[in-house]
Amino acid sequence: MHKKALYAILALLIWVILIIIFMILSYQVNLEIFFVLWFIALLVIIELLSDTTVQPQTIQYLKYFVAVQVIIFGMIVAKKVLEILSK
Repeated sequence: MHKKALYAILALLIWVILIIIFMILSYQVNLEIFFVLWFIALLVIIELLSDTTVQPQTIQYLKYFVAVQVIIFGMIVAKKVLEILSK
């Protein structure tokens, strides 16, 4: 694995740990917010890696993974919109 890919994985791991720490410290553990923040970081990492660092087959699998994440994100957004409209 390339050095850049390892740095990207490390950055994503640090980001996730920071999210968890801040949620615990604020007593606001919310899986929806965690998922959205993690998803944004994942998209940034994939965009940075997709050009030169990772083999095309790996990027293809990651894009399938991101497609599933987009569907989950859409479900979260739809749920929040329905909560707002029901008030």
